[in-house]
Amino acid sequence: MRKVALVTGGSRGIGKATVVEFAKKGYDVVINYLVSDDRASALQKEVQEQYGVRALAVKADVSDEKAVKQMVETVIDEFGHIDCLVNNAGIAIDTLFEDKTVIHFRKTLDINLIGTFLVSKYVGKYMIEHKTGSIINVSSTNGIDTFYPMSLDYDASKAGMISLTHNLALQYAPYIRVNSIAPGWVLTDMNQELDEEFIEKECSHILANRFADPSEIARVIVFLSSDDASYINNEVIRVDGGWK
Repeated sequence: MRKVALVTGGSRGIGKATVVEFAKKGYDVVINYLVSDDRASALQKEVQEQYGVRALAVKADVSDEKAVKQMVETVIDEFGHIDCLVNNAGIAIDTLFEDKTVIHFRKTLDINLIGTFLVSKYVGKYMIEHKTGSIINVSSTNGIDTFYPMSLDYDASKAGMISLTHNLALQYAPYIRVNSIAPGWVLTDMNQELDEEFIEKECSHILANRFADPSEIARVIVFLSSDDASYINNEVIRVDGGWK
């Protein structure tokens, strides 16, 4: 029986790369998304045809508890179990500090942090029943030590995800492993609008002297979800090319 991996925000960027890496390893995959219908459908078709796995695209707002509950029930009805959860869905609303609003802050926390809590809660319920499972929370070095005032709501949400990781690991022990990864700069849609001067400056702080490809982050996620990482729990692993 194939393992089943659910990836939130799975239609693009790190999420898409993670779906592909899971499929390469023979996992059946669930692609959660909110707005990218065409991308989700194309990815579903791609992994089914190229890797011969089952794939399901589920549209749901991770910050909406009713939608999350329904999504998880849909996955259980389709596959019967969920072995790996990757909480990847997230947004960043970068503005000058003086232009930052409560609306920006709440929306960022709702999706990045509350969404992680909700999906973990409802998926964890089924994992506990089977006494096995792995949850990976995609945080950021922004939640540790690379702070940007224009992203203070994003930074706060990612720090919250790390705290949530530790609490979930305690709550779900010993059956469910809960870990977090903290990527640095990654070549995703979210970062396509950065100007070249800023990118050059940021690369000067990275020993690898470049941004990561999403697949480099995805491979760490899939490793942490696998039996090869069976004794790794309650950890936050930086994947940042060597920030200095």
